[in-house]
Amino acid sequence: MRYFNFILILILFLSFSFCSKSSKQSSAKKEIQTGQNISVPDDAVFTDSGLKYVDIVQGNGPVAVTGQTVIVHYTGWLMNGKKFDSSLDRNKPFSFTLGKGQVIPGWEEGIQGMHIGGKRRLFIPYQLAYGERGYPPVIPPKAMLVFDVQLLEIK
Repeated sequence: MRYFNFILILILFLSFSFCSKSSKQSSAKKEIQTGQNISVPDDAVFTDSGLKYVDIVQGNGPVAVTGQTVIVHYTGWLMNGKKFDSSLDRNKPFSFTLGKGQVIPGWEEGIQGMHIGGKRRLFIPYQLAYGERGYPPVIPPKAMLVFDVQLLEIK
């Protein structure tokens, strides 16, 4: 009987252990629902600049580096879950050259190192986005932004 109880407890412990790990991993990769507050997941990569990111899909193509033109699909949210822009809504990918200052610094840093086919969630502090003033009326002052970016192509 003791052996049976021990096995039962062990099975329950392992079941809870696996459930909690998978829910933590999946929480970072869930689709963002418009209107729901967004938080930075525990497994996010933190960079020295303050950028945080999570790879939702790793991708398996070539890697994006400075000087290359990249073509991406993206959706941007405020931390309160308000969507403010999306190339997907327009069905028109966005292209720019990495390292030329054509986009906010958080994008420059966050997209470098992505593989074609990859999808990354960027958590961009205001210093790497639109700064203290924001971009009224769309982006409020000192707003941290969240972007899901999918790297479609490199030229």
